[in-house]
Amino acid sequence: MPRPLTCLAALALALASTTAVAAPCGGPLPDFIAAMTAEAVAQGLPEDAAQSYLSGARIDEKVLKADRSQGVFRMNFIDFSRRLISQNRLDSGRSLAKRHAETFDRAANEYGVPPGILLAFWAFETDYGQVQGDFNTRNALITLAHDCRRPELFQPQVLSAIALHARGDFPTDTTGAWAGEIGMVQMLPADILERGVDGDGDGHVTLKTSAADALLSGAKLLQHHGWQANQPWLAEVTVPEVMDWSLSGLDTALPVAEWQALGVSARDGTLSDGMASLVLPQGRGGPAFLAYPNFSTLFDWNQSFTYVLTAAYFATRLEGAPSYDAGTPDPGLDGDQMKQLQERLAALGHDVGKIDGILGAGTRSAVQKEQVRLGLPADAWPTVELLNAL
Repeated sequence: MPRPLTCLAALALALASTTAVAAPCGGPLPDFIAAMTAEAVAQGLPEDAAQSYLSGARIDEKVLKADRSQGVFRMNFIDFSRRLISQNRLDSGRSLAKRHAETFDRAANEYGVPPGILLAFWAFETDYGQVQGDFNTRNALITLAHDCRRPELFQPQVLSAIALHARGDFPTDTTGAWAGEIGMVQMLPADILERGVDGDGDGHVTLKTSAADALLSGAKLLQHHGWQANQPWLAEVTVPEVMDWSLSGLDTALPVAEWQALGVSARDGTLSDGMASLVLPQGRGGPAFLAYPNFSTLFDWNQSFTYVLTAAYFATRLEGAPSYDAGTPDPGLDGDQMKQLQERLAALGHDVGKIDGILGAGTRSAVQKEQVRLGLPADAWPTVELLNAL
């Protein structure tokens, strides 16, 4: 019989909200598991549940390999979006919107999240539930909690998994993604514990098999992260040939009326009022979008700019927007050139994070600053011209 949740969730979530490392990372695995078991008991979780869940856990080398080789995020927006978005995914999404209309209505009414957003993450995370991952979740969490790269993130997730296990909702053979997320929209144990929704009313939150549970849990998660009901998230725009490109990027938000005064206009339909940022994923010659405040909440689901922009754009397609205008962006840099650029930016004192060849937020910001300094169009898109200039 499942244990009642009572204070188990509260105890696990209290720990999940901290950044303290509960057990020393690295070292012999039996010692680490013993330390995690002791920490679970110290936090008020049942000792038998902790021992039951952690007994037999092992390090999964494939998880470590996946964690260190996320090469897909080195792709530019056009290539990445064309890889993920297909006519089949569009058709399937629209069909599923009709099939689960009642659930999507609930998500919109109770959490303010529109169908397109939920469908986009459902599609990209698991291909609408068809590919949910075959990594053993317990082993994935233990591997990443034991690893010294991000133990403060994953050790609390192990404790949340124990709490879910204690109530009978998280067996040791649960499978999912390499980073420990499970279900149709891929959620981590702490989020399931706090924001999981029993959408189908069967008394359990089963994100792997219940579309209602998965979609409503995803909607509640987005609401928690600040999603604003009945507000836009992204709109494709056209930009003038000449403008102050240093205004582009997520660090700058202007009233839409000011963007329009600068020559930015909707490519299809009309723009919503409010504050927005001009997003040029491949510079002034490529696709252009205005990103509204709701766009930023999507980074709490995935921190990759390219992934989030693709998901947000796909959501607009599912809601009726046309395909974007790819334009004629300047050629970008290959992986080795991007690493060279990051090394040069770091040598100039910019914080670009890890030298990994990925055009992340830190690298984009540094590129834009150097473009301003060098008198180049400051659209945050790195080119060979910029690399040579540095």
